[in-house]
Amino acid sequence: MASTKTEAPKDDKNDKKMSRMDWKKQKELEEARKAGTAPPEVDESGRDINPHIPQYIKSVPWYLGEDRPTLKHQRPQAEKQKKFAGLDDVYIRGKTAGKAATKFRKGACENCGAMTHKKKDCLERPRRIGAKFTGEDIKPDEILQPDLKFDYDGKRDRWAGYDVEQHTKIYEEYAQIDEAKRHLKAAQLEEDLAEGKTEAVKEKLANDDDEDEEKYAEEMYMPGQKFDSKLRTTIRNLRIREDTAKYLYNLDLNSAYYDPKTRSMRANPLSNNDKGKGINFYGDNWVRSQGDVSDMARSQLFAWQAYERGADVHLEADPTKLALLSKEFKVKKEEHEKGQKESIVEKYGGEEHLNAPPKELLLAQTEEYVEYSRTGKIVKGQEKAVSKSKYEEDVFINNHTSVWGSYWHDFQWGYACCHSFVKMSYCTGEAGKEANKGSVFPSGMTKSRDEDGEQKSLTQIHREKLLEDKKKKKSKEVENIDEDDEVEKKRKLKKALQEEEERSKKMEELLNKDERKRPYNSLRTDFKEPTEEEMEAYRMKRKRPEDPMSQFLSS
Repeated sequence: MASTKTEAPKDDKNDKKMSRMDWKKQKELEEARKAGTAPPEVDESGRDINPHIPQYIKSVPWYLGEDRPTLKHQRPQAEKQKKFAGLDDVYIRGKTAGKAATKFRKGACENCGAMTHKKKDCLERPRRIGAKFTGEDIKPDEILQPDLKFDYDGKRDRWAGYDVEQHTKIYEEYAQIDEAKRHLKAAQLEEDLAEGKTEAVKEKLANDDDEDEEKYAEEMYMPGQKFDSKLRTTIRNLRIREDTAKYLYNLDLNSAYYDPKTRSMRANPLSNNDKGKGINFYGDNWVRSQGDVSDMARSQLFAWQAYERGADVHLEADPTKLALLSKEFKVKKEEHEKGQKESIVEKYGGEEHLNAPPKELLLAQTEEYVEYSRTGKIVKGQEKAVSKSKYEEDVFINNHTSVWGSYWHDFQWGYACCHSFVKMSYCTGEAGKEANKGSVFPSGMTKSRDEDGEQKSLTQIHREKLLEDKKKKKSKEVENIDEDDEVEKKRKLKKALQEEEERSKKMEELLNKDERKRPYNSLRTDFKEPTEEEMEAYRMKRKRPEDPMSQFLSS
């Protein structure tokens, strides 16, 4: 009987056989290290080795010659690692090594004369006679850069070689544009305020607010709420359920326009009679014009003008200083204007004309006031102007008092003022009407008379002749059509009779045959709508057994 022998495990460090007790102690030590009761192994650099690492990873190959525990064989080897380019290593584009040479050099490109490439690699335009033979317009040498080896991230770096100063230039350019727009807007507001156009200023400020809201709309946290990242607070910008919607104040379709996207209604949806009835909404423009909106606009304009003239003042940074400067400026401006006005009046006179009442009081009413009744009709005031057509209306030419097409007689258009049927003719008035009734004939021509014995004009005779010709022509066409129709009908009827005879003969033959010898579907016919000729032929050819004379007809 063969005996089995168990070999003792070998030690990985010195490749010697271990005894069973040593192998058992080693296993107990590994279990203790995994449980945390024994300290872990330490490599040559003093770092702990994780006891849970599998044996096939922790074991060191024999050819490394290590005699102590280590994981150096699992780490990347420095001698085998590729040297990748750093963050500052980028390709140099568009730069040259120096000034161009004055004459052609041996070994240079035959096309452009640069030493850094050959003719087949030249990117310049192919010349008819190269620089090798002309020695003119020799291009400078490019900077030859070694092949940079980037790692995975370096190959995909989209900002490699980007110049940060380029962004600074773009920022400064847009800042200058915004500054120019601000100065232009300030000048326009100043002109409108000087001319007294307060409504136009309010409208512009309202439009600026809308533009700012659209500009920063992307920063909104969610629809219906504005989120401030600095204050960490939310502000509602939607109406509550108890508030009446703007479009429900006036259900008339011709009332103020409501924009559902921005929930704005700038015009007043109500009439002047509805004021004081518990309704506090008269349009967004009215809301924005209330309070200190116009004063705020004047203060902002004054701050911009003062800053341009050297005063260090700001509306939001120094509001008190700005208010004092503005008040002082207004007082000095009023005193200056008053003194200038008094000096002009003292020099030229005319003080009595300055005390006249305003134009509204002189005219006793304004054009803007409109009063409506309950049915919607205008009681007082002026109605809204209706836009006229772009074409000219009520324009008369050649002394006419009516337009072309205002008169109709005998299938002809003309002028109602003179009964003339010639377009662009000169108006003859009542004389033209009389001439059209009975015109004067030249000598040697006969005059025809109507039933009442009155003489007919040439135009009337001509019209009658045209009507007779038309009637004759129409009657001839009708006769020809009737004749052609009769011939065609006879031909179709003859053909239908022949087909009906053939069909009846065929049906008689089939019916006389034995049913077992008839072809399949022999009595079937294609169902289609019969024509008038086919129906007439069927009525003429069909048999009538109830007729006592049918036997004589068949014989």
